[in-house]
Amino acid sequence: MPREITGEVIHVVPPEEQGDYELDGTVAELAESRYLLVCRKGGAPSFFERVVAFFKRDPIRPVTLVSDEGAEEGTEIEATVEFTTVDDVYEVIEFE
Repeated sequence: MPREITGEVIHVVPPEEQGDYELDGTVAELAESRYLLVCRKGGAPSFFERVVAFFKRDPIRPVTLVSDEGAEEGTEIEATVEFTTVDDVYEVIEFE
């Protein structure tokens, strides 16, 4: 069942650099010749949200998107995704 995710891209792993990372076997199969986009779930927080998160000790909630297209680090993306068998790893159906 597809769902919408908004996130700020904090790291991009292109297909040719995946060998430099120790990927889970399932993630490696999903990402074969595709991009891995590590995103901050919910998008870029405001200054006030960062201060509140600091005092509440609320960590960044990363999600990994497996996509046919790359993205620039620091950009905010919206995507329709499908769940995978790995927690917090999703396959991108389309970018909005």
